[in-house]
Amino acid sequence: MALSGKIGFIGAGKMAEALICALIDKNIIRPESICASDISAERLNHLKNKTGLTPYSDNTDTVKNADIIFLSVKPQNFKDLLAEIKEYVTGEKLIISIAAGISTSFIENELNNARVIRVMPNTPCLVSEMAGAYCAGKYASKEDIDIAQKLLSSAGTVFLLKEHLMDAVTGLSGSGPAFAAYMIRSFIDAGQNLGLDKNIAEDLAVQTFLGTAKLLKEKNLSPEDLITMVKSPGGTTAAGLNILENSELENIIIETIKKAEERSKELGKQ
Repeated sequence: MALSGKIGFIGAGKMAEALICALIDKNIIRPESICASDISAERLNHLKNKTGLTPYSDNTDTVKNADIIFLSVKPQNFKDLLAEIKEYVTGEKLIISIAAGISTSFIENELNNARVIRVMPNTPCLVSEMAGAYCAGKYASKEDIDIAQKLLSSAGTVFLLKEHLMDAVTGLSGSGPAFAAYMIRSFIDAGQNLGLDKNIAEDLAVQTFLGTAKLLKEKNLSPEDLITMVKSPGGTTAAGLNILENSELENIIIETIKKAEERSKELGKQ
C-alpha cells in the first residue's frame, strides 16, 4: 500500500537516490509524491530522469511541499541547513535525518521542537541490503516511528534503538562496508600472490564473503558454528586459523570500529 502524503529529500546524493528508488520499487510512494533539492543541478536532473520526482533548486521549496523531509546532507553543513529551513518546518512535518553524529535534540532545538527521527543507514542501501538503525526524538509519535520503519525497511534491515547507541551503529554498520571491503581487498591480494588471475581472485573473494554472510543468516548460524563446520583437525582451515588466532586482528577490528564510533560522537559535538 502506498504511503499518503509527500516526501522530500534535501540532499540528492547516492544515499538519497538509493532510498528514493527503494521507496518507489516497493510501491511505498509514487514518484509524483517525491521531491528533492540539491546544490547540484546535475544530480537533480539525474534523479528527475531516473525516478520522475519533482526537483527544486531551493531547499525551502522542498520543505514547503513535503510532509516528510529527509535531511541527507553532510554533518558539517547541517547547522546552516537547519537555519535555512527553520521558518518553514511546522508541527505537521516529520523530519528524518541521516547525518552521522547529529543528535535529535540538536535538530529539535534548531527547528522549534520538530518531530525528528535520526537514522544511520549504510551504503548497501544502494542494492536494497541496508543494515541500519534509527531512533526517535522526544516529540516523535508512535505513528512517526511506524512510518519511519515502513520507509526505511524498504531498503533493507533497520532496528529501532535508544539514541545513545546510534554512534555504535555508525561505527559498526555505517562505516562497516568500508572495513569489510578492506578485508576483501586483502583476500584478493592474497589470491594474486598465490598465482591466481586478478579477476578470478576478486570473484572468489567477493563470492566467499557474500556466501558466508548468506549462510550465516539463512541457516541461523553463529560465526562459531560456521568455523566449526569448515574446520577439521589438522586441516587447511585450522592451519590458517592458527595465524589469525595468534594475531592482533580481533583487537584491531574492535579498535577500528571504536574509532569510527568516537568520530561520530565528535561530529555531533561540532
